Amino acid sequence: MNYFSELEGKKVLVVGGSKGIGKDIALAFARLGSIVAITGRNENDLSATTEELREFSPNSFYLTADIQNVNEIYNMIDSAYSRLGRIDVLINNAGINIAKPALEVTEEDWDRVLDTNLKGTFFCSQRAGKHMIEQRIAGKIINIVSQMAFVGYVKRAAYCSSKGGAVQLTKALAIEWAEHQVKVNAVAPTFIETDFTKTMFEDQSFYQDVLGRIPLGALAKPNDVTGAVLFLASDMANFITGETIRVDGGWTAI
Repeated sequence: MNYFSELEGKKVLVVGGSKGIGKDIALAFARLGSIVAITGRNENDLSATTEELREFSPNSFYLTADIQNVNEIYNMIDSAYSRLGRIDVLINNAGINIAKPALEVTEEDWDRVLDTNLKGTFFCSQRAGKHMIEQRIAGKIINIVSQMAFVGYVKRAAYCSSKGGAVQLTKALAIEWAEHQVKVNAVAPTFIETDFTKTMFEDQSFYQDVLGRIPLGALAKPNDVTGAVLFLASDMANFITGETIRVDGGWTAI
């Protein structure tokens, strides 16, 4: 039985969808028959991922945008809306971390992290939410946050702040848009095994520290996050809003 059959034909926008978790999420929707638009800054990555998406969903496409820039966000969301005809599901996945001790974080570092992870998430949600509300679509907005919204960790002062803010933003939008039946939720992963983090975990002391904090004894994989996203996008989650699902192997349960 396909529990996500209702996602066939849905119009899905994945912000930060060209690689890593975002790519896995986009491919999962495409395999289920959704029409998927992905966004990012690197056109080569976007083009390559779109070719993979079109194997399952021929009408999928990409748009370039830097979500630190609000005008680019508005243009990107409006272009996606124009080409898709509607936006049923928005996934806010774009995010960065600048790993520095708190005493070394510059104003530029802080602004880059907060502008991407929090400001970008808000203005993407605002613009997509506007289209959903005007079209009377009971849409789904899903923010990819982090377990670092709930616990502290070294060299992540700006990152923890941005993700904690995104969790509170999720709640605020959920309350405000509930009357329009637009559901806003979040998924909070632990460290994920990706090509990007592979280099990071070459530091064995860091790797062992992270594993020692995860009761399940392993890093998460992109599809662990994707499963939670598909659930929240599906009809099974139609009475859930303002929630954050922690995909962290038990880290924050301790």
